[in-house]
Order: sequence, then structure tokens, then C-alpha cells
Amino acid sequence: MERQSSASSSSSSSSSLPNEEEEEDLQNLLDESDSQINTAEQLTFDVESLRSRLRRSSFKLNLTKRQCIVIFLPLLLVFLYLSTDLTNFFSSANLPDSVFRPNHEPGRTQEPDLRALYLLRKQEADLSSLWNRTLSIPDTKSALFRQISLNRRIQNALLSPHKTESLSLYGGGTCRRVNQKFIKRKTVQWKPREDKFLFAICLSGQMSNHLICLEKHMFFAALLKRTLVIPSHRFDYRYSRIIDIDRINTCLGRKVVVSFEEFWKSRKKKHHHVHIDRFICYFSKPEPCYVDKEHIAKLKGLGITIGGKVGSPWGEEEDIKKPSNKTAEEVEASFRSDEDVIAIGDVFYASVEREWVMQPGGPLAHKCKTLVEPNRLILLTAQRFIQTFLGRNYVALHFRRHGFLKFCNAKNPSCFYPIPQAAHCIARLVEKVDAPVIYLSTDAAESETGLLQSLLIINGKTVPLVKRPPRDSAEKWDALLYRHGLEGDSQVEAMLDKTICAMSSVFIGASGSTFTEDILRLRKDWGTGSDCDEYLCQNEQPNFIADHE
Repeated sequence: MERQSSASSSSSSSSSLPNEEEEEDLQNLLDESDSQINTAEQLTFDVESLRSRLRRSSFKLNLTKRQCIVIFLPLLLVFLYLSTDLTNFFSSANLPDSVFRPNHEPGRTQEPDLRALYLLRKQEADLSSLWNRTLSIPDTKSALFRQISLNRRIQNALLSPHKTESLSLYGGGTCRRVNQKFIKRKTVQWKPREDKFLFAICLSGQMSNHLICLEKHMFFAALLKRTLVIPSHRFDYRYSRIIDIDRINTCLGRKVVVSFEEFWKSRKKKHHHVHIDRFICYFSKPEPCYVDKEHIAKLKGLGITIGGKVGSPWGEEEDIKKPSNKTAEEVEASFRSDEDVIAIGDVFYASVEREWVMQPGGPLAHKCKTLVEPNRLILLTAQRFIQTFLGRNYVALHFRRHGFLKFCNAKNPSCFYPIPQAAHCIARLVEKVDAPVIYLSTDAAESETGLLQSLLIINGKTVPLVKRPPRDSAEKWDALLYRHGLEGDSQVEAMLDKTICAMSSVFIGASGSTFTEDILRLRKDWGTGSDCDEYLCQNEQPNFIADHE
């Protein structure tokens, strides 16, 4: 009824529209194409029959300016009004008129044009329905995105006879690399004083937390002009398997970090013992230096003695649950010491010069893209995996689930999404990127990933979720790891996952995960970050949340 009324109100300018006889022919054509459109790619079209029917009708498939305005103006107005984040969805390329005209060359099927016409009619009906309904903002954004997706399908249908042009216009989707400004970095020079050391201690969480803690220790060591001692694998992780420690010294052009073993030998040779002269605690709560008695006992078990009184320059005020923002000047003044070896405890939760620390390349002056990155063996293995299974254009997904239900539901809003909602968010971005596969880094059970895979269908095609397969001697992409005895190490595998995710076209992360944050750091420092990178279902709330215990 709405469309009939609209048509009658515009009758005064109908000179460019088909007459009643043409409309009847058009309706017959559309009705017949409706029954064939879903199976058009499998069935052979009767070209001669179609050609004779088109000759009997004066209808042309060219869209008039008036029809274009009717179709696209409502969408544009609502789209601009809501100011959604989809403004870059379409490229600004100028397409030749021939792309949008039916090709009447002999022997060429008109199937793409009929499909486009069918989709345009469907879009018109959907837009009319949307225009006449009152929707909430999230519902409106979702409806608009469906229409934009439909519009993309129409473009693809029209462009299908012109594959070469289509690929050049839309080859990598609409996402662009983020242009990082390394030239304007604010940095500090790291020039250690001779025989002055900062003993790194990182205890909280897993490897990602420890790497963040280690990076902050580097910043503090630079401010205090000390060489950083990397923790022993008998006390912490085997950092030498995960990151390239020697490369850090190369990037700085001087000796700024030493392994625990090297530190041990030098101190034993000079002083016949290894001693932490002073514990100056950054945090005082929940325990001094955020180091419990068990870990103090482990340090002593390594043959390390601890001298002086354990205390904090901030008094009793610095708590890991409520860390205050500190400046570089405050750190320098509060932790300055003439002692040879000092320790400040776990600083994962420390908040010092956040904007300075978070800039691309970090806060330290060096000649590399980033200081803390995967070792060379892991980097090459990641590249070989990508060449084998993924190719250049892929989306990486960190789908954190284990322990996240309780963790996320304690936050407001929650960050734990039902699988169907998560699948919708992922598909929406993958369609925008136009990527053929998704690399999945997850701790989720097979029941969850299986359901997720079954729901990831875009335009009738399943988008494969690719995980690293179990070790197979017939596959050579991971040969470097087992040749060097690194296979089966859970931390090596975690860093390999990070590296593959960091090299993707677009990355979807898990909000609240330090694993995700370390991937984003690598993407930022390497220059692989995309303007489409986002957290899963970003700016959405879960459509169902369980009650608290």
C-alpha cells in the first residue's frame, strides 16, 4: 500500500518511467526471475528465450537518476544522521558507466543484471519498511548494515562480468593500514651506569602479563640508568625461547640487558656471591613489592641473598587495585640509589607516563620497530604457516573463553558474548574485509568453536576457521621449531599464535585480555595495524547475561 501511494503521488513526473504496459512486462520478468534467482548459479539460463522477450519489451535495465535517488537517498540520510563507524565502507573509485549497463553483446548472459534487479527490488522494500518503523539506535544500525551488505551484493552482481575491474576496485576490502607516526616519538635514552643493575621480578598472571611487566622494567631501568637483569627460568619463564634478548642490545647499540646466567657469573667472579642490595618496592599492597614469601624463598633458593630493609617510597598508598598515575620524574627521584643491585618487585600494574609508554615503538630510543618481539625462529615459523594455510588476506580472531565468563560478567558491561551473537559480529567484519579465511586463536572447547564455525556463513558460503593443526611430519611449516627443540612448549605456541595474529589483515581481539593487548602492541609497532581492528562485538552488550553467584 505504501509503495502504491508513493507511486501515485509522483505521477506528475512520470514521463521517464515505464507506462502501464511496460510495468506489466517488467512484473512478469521479475516474477519469473524470483523463482530462479536462488539457483541461478547452478542452472543454465535460456539465453535465446530471454533475448526474444527483451526484444518484445522496450524496457531497459539502466537505472534513471530518479530511481537512484529513491533507492539511495533514505539510506544516506539515516546513515549520516546516526554517524556510524561504517563511513569508510565504500571506496570512492569512479566506475565506468559500462559496468552498470547490461551487456548486450551476442552470446553473453544477462543473469547478473537480473540478479542485481532482484536485489534492488528487495532493498527498496526493506528500506521502505525501515523508513516507516521506529527503531532503537542499535536496531537501526543493524538494519542499515544489512542494507549496506545487500548493496555490496548488488555491486558484486553487476560487476561479475567485469572480474578484472572488480578485483582492482575491491581487492583488499575497505580496511586500510594505520599510518603510525614514528618520527614524533617522545623517547628516553637508555645509558646504564657501570655495574648498576635492576633485578627484574615478574610474577602476576601468565606470559603476556610477564612480558608487559618486563617492558615496564626496561623503562624503569632506562630512567634509573641501570642494566636490566632478565629473570632466571628457575624463577620465571624461559624468556630466551620466546623473545630475542640479544636483539634488544643490538637495537640500543649498547649492553642494556643481561641474562640471569651472565649476571650470576660476573657477580660471582667479582664478589663471590650474588646479592640484591636493596628492595625498593613500587607497590606496598597487597604485600610489599607484590612478591609473596614463596617467591622470596625461590630467590634465596637460587643462591641470591637479599639485604636492607624492604620498603616503598610511596609509603602505604600504592595498591595494585588502585594504582596512581606517576611521572618519569617521580620514578627517578623515588628510586634513585647508589646501591649496585636493586629490585622494585612486580610492576605489571604500575601506571607511569601511559601515553609515552603506549606510543608506537615504546618510550625508549632505539633503531628497531620494537624492542620486545618474537624470536627469529617463531617469526619465520609464523610466516611459513601463513604461506601454507592463510595467504596475504585473512582475519585473525583471539576468541578467549576459558575463565572469561566469570571475569567478564564481573565487569560492566560484560565482555562475554553468546556464540550466535559473536558469530554475527565476526561475520559483519569479515564481510567488510572480504577475507576468505579466519585464523582462530582460542582456548574454547570444541563444542563452542564447532557452533561458531557452523554460524559463520556469508552470502551462502562458509568462512573457514583455521587453527594450527597437530604436529605432522609430512608438513614442513613448523620444521624450525622441532629442529631446535621448541615444539610442544606451550609458551612458544602462544607466542606463535600472537605472531600470526599480529601479521593479519584485520584483528579481532578479546576485551580485557593481555594476550590481545600484546598482539595490538606488535601490530602498532610493526605497522600492521588496521583501521578495522576491534574487540569482539565492540560497542555492543551481550544480549543475555547470567546472574551472579
